Amino acid sequence: MQVNVDEASEGWMIEDDMPEPQPQVTAGPPPWKVLIVDDDVDVHVVTKFSLSNAHFMGRRLSFLHAYSGEEALAVLRNHEDVALVLLDVIMETADAGLKVARRIRDELGNSLVRVVLRTGQPGQALEHSIILDYDINDFWCKTDLTTRKLFTTVIASLRGYHSLHEAQLRIARAEAALRAVQEPALAALAAVQAGQGWSGELRVGESALPVRVQLASGPEPGQFTVTGRIPVDE
Repeated sequence: MQVNVDEASEGWMIEDDMPEPQPQVTAGPPPWKVLIVDDDVDVHVVTKFSLSNAHFMGRRLSFLHAYSGEEALAVLRNHEDVALVLLDVIMETADAGLKVARRIRDELGNSLVRVVLRTGQPGQALEHSIILDYDINDFWCKTDLTTRKLFTTVIASLRGYHSLHEAQLRIARAEAALRAVQEPALAALAAVQAGQGWSGELRVGESALPVRVQLASGPEPGQFTVTGRIPVDE
């Protein structure tokens, strides 16, 4: 801020040179993470360039890079939300990519990530046996994978990943709801079997209606009395 004196009027003029506040930019949805695994740097460059403008469900693509099988597994351990792996077959060994594909499923236990194998030497790998023996989602010869086919393959893979991820979330929510119903009931049953009282909330019916219940043990083993009420919103 600057303060200047106006000699004619013997007054003060205040000049505020502070920058005006900039409007906040709302963060968009997180990008889809795509891991490119290939020992050829040019393949990384070309793949990223071909998919640089790709979007799916309003989300852009973010690329991670690995140049060997071990690097790929390290990246996947650190980024559990990778949606797609574009995986070269022949790297440090003739079957390095195949080993990575197997370890992704068996060692890392990652069943969600979509795995697309790519090879520059199709004569060294039998496509049908690979598709049958390995849990992969597509297999391409690099010379056949045009920009259009690559885009189609990537979008189809992301769609599959999204569907599986949503299904996994629904299953997790259902299991949590089931535990919320079962655990109090099991606790009440254990208390009755031990000849103890119990009070808590049980949920009954398809809509999981909450019912506050009190159990009191009776004079003989296995006997108990139950009192309860359905809470009414005030």
